[in-house]
Amino acid sequence: MRTATPNLDLAKKMNIGAVIVSIVVLALVVLLRGDQKPDLGIDFSFLPPVYSTINALCAVTLALALYFIKQKNVEAHRKAIYVAFGLSILFLLSYVVYHFTTPETKYCGVGTIRYVYFFLLISHIVLAGVILPFILFTFIRAYTGQIEKHRKMAKWVFPLWFYVAITGPIIYLMLRPCY
Repeated sequence: MRTATPNLDLAKKMNIGAVIVSIVVLALVVLLRGDQKPDLGIDFSFLPPVYSTINALCAVTLALALYFIKQKNVEAHRKAIYVAFGLSILFLLSYVVYHFTTPETKYCGVGTIRYVYFFLLISHIVLAGVILPFILFTFIRAYTGQIEKHRKMAKWVFPLWFYVAITGPIIYLMLRPCY
C-alpha cells in the first residue's frame, strides 16, 4: 500500500522488528500471571472498562476497514487500519498496566454460562497470543508494497484479529459482576 514497487529490504527489517515485538509482548503477558504485584500507589481498577471499550472500538474500526476495502477505498481502509493499530497499542498498554499491578479476578458465574465464559476466554487468549505476529506481518506486507501477499494473509488474519477484538469486551462484560 505504501509503494508501487515492493521494498523487500524494508520488509526484512520490519519482519525482524515484528518478531522482537511479538516475543516481548508474549513474555510480558506471561510475566503478568505472577501473584506478586508491585504497589505503585495508584489504583488501576478503573482500567478494565477502559481497555474493553478500546478493544470494542478496535473491532468497530476493523469492521470499517473491511467495509472500505470491499468498496475499493484503499486510502480509507489504510486509515482505519492505522486507527485499529493505535487502538490495539492503547489496549495492550492499559491491559499490561492493569494486570501487572492488580490481582487476577476469578470468574464467579455458575452453570452453563461458566463453560461459555471459559471457552471464550481460552480461545481469546490463545488466538491473541498467536495472531499478533501475523497481524504485524500482514501490515508489513501492505506497507512495503507486497499487496498480493498482504491480501492472502489478510483473508485469514483479519477474522482472527476481529474475533479477538470482539471477544475481549464480551469477556469483560461476563466478568464484570465478579470484580
